[in-house]
Amino acid sequence: MSNPNTDKEMNIVGHLSELRNRLLITGVCFIGFFILAFIYVKDIYYFFENDIDFKLTVTSPGDIIWIYFSIAGLIALVATLPVLSLQLWLFIKPGLTKTERKVSLSYIPAVFLLFVLGLVFGYLMFINLILPFLLSLNNGMFNELFTVEKYFRFLMTVTIPFAILFEIPIILMFLTSLGVVTPQFLKKTRKYAYFILLIVGALVTPPDVVLQLAVAIPLFILYEISIYLTSIVYRKKQQRHIEYMEK
Repeated sequence: MSNPNTDKEMNIVGHLSELRNRLLITGVCFIGFFILAFIYVKDIYYFFENDIDFKLTVTSPGDIIWIYFSIAGLIALVATLPVLSLQLWLFIKPGLTKTERKVSLSYIPAVFLLFVLGLVFGYLMFINLILPFLLSLNNGMFNELFTVEKYFRFLMTVTIPFAILFEIPIILMFLTSLGVVTPQFLKKTRKYAYFILLIVGALVTPPDVVLQLAVAIPLFILYEISIYLTSIVYRKKQQRHIEYMEK
């Protein structure tokens, strides 16, 4: 006769072993993408440099290796995101129903696309609004000397939060499918969500009302899109529940 405690421990060990293997696959993919991006760092760097009309400077040899690792790391992170999402889905797949598997699988490309769209949106905001505004404050007062490290660190500080914020629709849709939130709750807390998004927009933009609104308004629209999408998920979930009860 088997011991229930022993079976439970073996089951936990098996899950942890599977999780380790899936994280290992993700790590190997990240390293592969990192090496590939590292090879093309110069091309990627020149792509970004073409959007600015000043030359970036390095103050130490460490700045050069920093930009290589930073660019390669960011590209590898973005490229690995679908792999990580797929591995996590495969890990939780046995505990999902057939319908839940199909729905959750469709989230994987959406997670990647929204992350990239967030990066693009943040970059366009930075290049077309934030950076010109900051440079206009100088107006000949100072000699401008921009280092590679500080420029790209500031660029990432602005763009990466947008990439994360653009995941809001997927996160809310997933939470709705789990029954954690509802469209009614999101509508009820809309003003608080707007306030938080406004604060986030203010944190990643200079202290200028026009710029902050230019950043916040697209985030408000994103939240409204999230409500619409979660409403669809909620209706389908309710419909499946009714069909199940009628059987």
